[in-house]
Amino acid sequence: MQASAAQRATQAAISIASSLGLTAYDAAVLHDSNRLTLRLLPCDVLARVAPASHQCAQLEVDVVQRLFEVGSPVAALETPEVFVRDDHVVTLWTYYEPVPDQAIPPADYARALERLHAGMREVDLPTPHFTDRVSEARALVADHDRTPKLADADRVFLAGALDRLRRAVGDSGRPEQVLHGEPHPGNLLSTRSGLLFVDFETCCRGPVEFDLAHAPDEVGDHYPGVDHRLLRDCRTLVLAMITTWRWDRDDQFPDGRRLGIDWLSELRKTAAR
Repeated sequence: MQASAAQRATQAAISIASSLGLTAYDAAVLHDSNRLTLRLLPCDVLARVAPASHQCAQLEVDVVQRLFEVGSPVAALETPEVFVRDDHVVTLWTYYEPVPDQAIPPADYARALERLHAGMREVDLPTPHFTDRVSEARALVADHDRTPKLADADRVFLAGALDRLRRAVGDSGRPEQVLHGEPHPGNLLSTRSGLLFVDFETCCRGPVEFDLAHAPDEVGDHYPGVDHRLLRDCRTLVLAMITTWRWDRDDQFPDGRRLGIDWLSELRKTAAR
């Protein structure tokens, strides 16, 4: 977020926390992109703040509440409510002190994801399909106003890759279920309570390989029953999607344009193979 927007978002989070009786008069920024993640102090509660146009907060809260009730490895909500204040949507979560920085063993990562998927099979909530997210990326590629810096040749290449891979994954015939949507290492916390997944705003339905495509390569080797050919297609599809998002004129991902260039090159090498 821009500095002025981040300041307003922080004040909205502090105001809501205070109205609930939490002692919050300061905040440390933990993550800043299209959504601001704050550690409210001294109450030590985590707040996620997004623009009011952000429509995923209620689904995220509903899914996490259900998952927590069935014992899935998810970060807990401080309160199962979605708050709106000054054009911001705010959700409040338990803050977990991270354990000393260390790599998560792939086998542990796979077990945590398998447990999460087992819990998500018990979540009976309407969620988008993974192809809806692909369609959003495809529409972005076609929109010259939103992706003005994307060269015509790259635009054609990305559109073709998204269309081809959407068909390949969608026609795989593999069982589908509710998924996290983006269970990459940035959304897996190593805490004293164990491994916990966060950030379910991209929750969708699809084959488990789509989720595995966001995890390190070695994780798929420890997850039972994986279709490795489908997993390769899912990895390439995810790469095409995140490459597209880096070309959005409104993208606020750190160093996003350089990543967009690098990932386009990687996609072309994959296509050549």
